[in-house]
Amino acid sequence: MSQHVFVDASGGVQTIRFDRPETNNTITSEMYEAAADAISNGERDSRIRVFLIAGMPGVFTAGHDFTELGEFARDGNFGKAPIRFLKTIATVEKPMIAAVDGLAVGIGTTLLLHCDYVVASEWSVFSAPFVDLGLAPEAGSSLLAPLLIGYHRAFEMIVMGEHFDAQRAFQAGIVNRVVPAEQVEEAGREAARALAAKPPEAVRLARRLLRGDSRALLQRIDVEVTGFGELRRSPAAQDALQAYLDRKP
Repeated sequence: MSQHVFVDASGGVQTIRFDRPETNNTITSEMYEAAADAISNGERDSRIRVFLIAGMPGVFTAGHDFTELGEFARDGNFGKAPIRFLKTIATVEKPMIAAVDGLAVGIGTTLLLHCDYVVASEWSVFSAPFVDLGLAPEAGSSLLAPLLIGYHRAFEMIVMGEHFDAQRAFQAGIVNRVVPAEQVEEAGREAARALAAKPPEAVRLARRLLRGDSRALLQRIDVEVTGFGELRRSPAAQDALQAYLDRKP
């Protein structure tokens, strides 16, 4: 288990918290593995009925660890741990709730497309600047975003790289509820507890029917990963990512 992923279970709710504030909660391979393990174990545990994904006050996550992202780009390989995590959240059967305060960049936004209910603080900012960084979309977002928020908003976020504030994310349907920052986690936990109190088999069946077959989503994740490798052969894409990495501490 990673020291930067905190896992706790209480009252049928398993909390998975990214806890690496010194880097704005950027996620390493070790953290992806720990989060995937926590979700997989929770899926098998009949006492767990709902997952609650959280970050730290002021930052949900700023995306992939910058050092590892550079290594992935040089190798032309997206990395096994992130792919495992993405496929785990794409196939989970128990509901996932996210409590977001502050910065949600890259996976911080695309992860939310897999969640069933999202609470965000009024100060939260969402972005998926893949094209600006010379990267392919991730987490099946090229499939999920147009379905969930409409093609034009998806294009604006993923291709144009526009930031969405909390109200815009709420209007687009990425966020269910906007609350003051100090209420984010309790609001997420309240929703999780309410879900955990419902008949679990009925919740899972309803969720499965609403979300549909996951095979197309898994296939899209593979296509996006292939696109990541192909873009690494593009000098313009390489320059864009390197310029981004050079700006980071």
